[in-house]
Amino acid sequence: MATLELRNVNKSYGSGLADTLKNIELSIDSGEFLILVGPSGCGKSTLMNCIAGLESITGGAIMVDDADISGMSPKDRDIAMVFQSYALYPTMSVRENIAFGLKIRKMPAAEIDAEVARVAKLLQIEHLLERKPGQLSGGQQQRVAMGRALARRPKIYLFDEPLSNLDAKLRVEMRTEIKLMHQRLKTTTVYVTHDQIEAMTLGDKVAVMKDGIIQQFGTPQQIYNDPANLFVAGFMGSPPMNFIPLRLQRRDGRLFGLLDSADGHCELPLGEVEDELDGREVILGVRPEQILVAAATAELPGIRAEVQVLEPTGPDTLAFVEINQTKVCCRLAPDAAPRVGETLDLQFAPDKVLLFDAQSGERLGRLGKASPPERAKVARLKGM
Repeated sequence: MATLELRNVNKSYGSGLADTLKNIELSIDSGEFLILVGPSGCGKSTLMNCIAGLESITGGAIMVDDADISGMSPKDRDIAMVFQSYALYPTMSVRENIAFGLKIRKMPAAEIDAEVARVAKLLQIEHLLERKPGQLSGGQQQRVAMGRALARRPKIYLFDEPLSNLDAKLRVEMRTEIKLMHQRLKTTTVYVTHDQIEAMTLGDKVAVMKDGIIQQFGTPQQIYNDPANLFVAGFMGSPPMNFIPLRLQRRDGRLFGLLDSADGHCELPLGEVEDELDGREVILGVRPEQILVAAATAELPGIRAEVQVLEPTGPDTLAFVEINQTKVCCRLAPDAAPRVGETLDLQFAPDKVLLFDAQSGERLGRLGKASPPERAKVARLKGM
């Protein structure tokens, strides 16, 4: 096991071109599982290739156990990588594929046999050792590719979108296999994916990337519950967070957000959010499961909205309504699902709703609450 630290890592493909990676700062402890997640073209695979040594960095340092490996060749980094394409040798058996890297390192034959047996048992592919890759299913080929990496016993494992070629059911099964494998081996792992469900379920730490920049780094729950900006809030979560445009208004010494309701206008009390934001356009963010079907209370008014579309998913039902000319998704229990055309009385869970600045996309705070760091953001935004 090993610690991994990226210090101000930059990557550019030439003068005049935009940097592919920009000032990447990350640090994970020995044995942790790091997820690099983001849309296509965000730089996550490039960053993984830089860690592996397949691409050189143009600035910063990559540290493993406090040693700078930035200038080392891939073979000297003690890192094993599992590729999206599996990259198995078609003319070799499963046994030979797993053993190939060990033979290159001139390991004694008896030790190679013992290591192949260990890995095959771990991945439950003992009965496949004499088959060729062409005789295997996609999930079996993925296990062999993982086995080849596991046989090396490296300091760090790298997985580059290993499940993207599998069907939906097999992806779920293999996701569980990878998590179980990590729990058994406790080897430091970096995993690239564009699937936010994989990111939430697999990672100890998650780095959300966009345009070569780390937008937020933290635990899955931190990123889901406390997203740093609109991009992170919208990218992480399925269905994604609802974003509702909102105008702030100060009245009688209190700050309110103005919303359109099916029976007129509705005012959401925003409590401690700074009065200086009076008149500012903001974005209210609320996740589908945080919208409650409930009548108005003295503390929080109800928002009336007509159901336009229903999407039953089995464990719950997604109901789509319109608030402030914006489509809003509500996640409801199946037995509480309304009918299309029915009007619902909705409430937003006050301790969960987030506010974002409409111009910068930065998070301002929660409904009725703003932490000290968020108050600092508000102070910076006052002069915008």
